[in-house]
Amino acid sequence: MAAQAGKDMLLKIGDGGSPQAFVTVAGLRARTISLNARTIDATDGDSAGRWRELLAGAGVRSASVSGAGVFRDAASDALVRDSFFSQTARTWRLVIPDFAQLEGPFLVSALEYAGQHDGEAAFALTLASAGAVSVTAI
Repeated sequence: MAAQAGKDMLLKIGDGGSPQAFVTVAGLRARTISLNARTIDATDGDSAGRWRELLAGAGVRSASVSGAGVFRDAASDALVRDSFFSQTARTWRLVIPDFAQLEGPFLVSALEYAGQHDGEAAFALTLASAGAVSVTAI
């Protein structure tokens, strides 16, 4: 994968309609996507050379996203805010150019607003996966 501009990573939220349409949430200035897979240790007294053995495919997978920036408009701010206060899983799409697109249900687990008197209002959010996340190469 060639070097990519961080600004090209997109965070979109589903509008809940049918068919689902996605709205770009914000002008994110910093973002991190973490994919995790907890391992299951299956080591026992018969393990060869007493080396640790991991049970393949048995761990819990999760994804988390954190970002900070400036909302694009009042509508995208309202979608995220409503998602946080209702604590319902919404479908989110995370686009990493020339790598993959991740899509699935996420909860807004943290939402912060900040701003200085002579600057724009900014926000930070954290998303936690709340179900199966599909990964599509792009």
